[in-house]
Amino acid sequence: MILALHIEVTIPLSQSLKDKRAVLQRIMTRTKQKFNVAISEVDFQDQWQRSEICIVTVASVKLASERELNNVLSFISSFPELEITQTTYEWL
Repeated sequence: MILALHIEVTIPLSQSLKDKRAVLQRIMTRTKQKFNVAISEVDFQDQWQRSEICIVTVASVKLASERELNNVLSFISSFPELEITQTTYEWL
């Protein structure tokens, strides 16, 4: 089973694209190190304080995929630099 999680976030303290990318790069690197997932910024690349991140995982059982991405969501929401505005799960 392939499950994708789309997370729209805002980064309120970002004053430039460089600030935004520094925050996102740190979060994405730590997420990849901690979990067995693929992660990338997929939308709003040209906006300073807004982004959409997509995280994808593959497992043989639906429940395992859901549990993994719920753990990733909890981990990402623990970063004080960003605020999650919307989440969407998509089965592929």
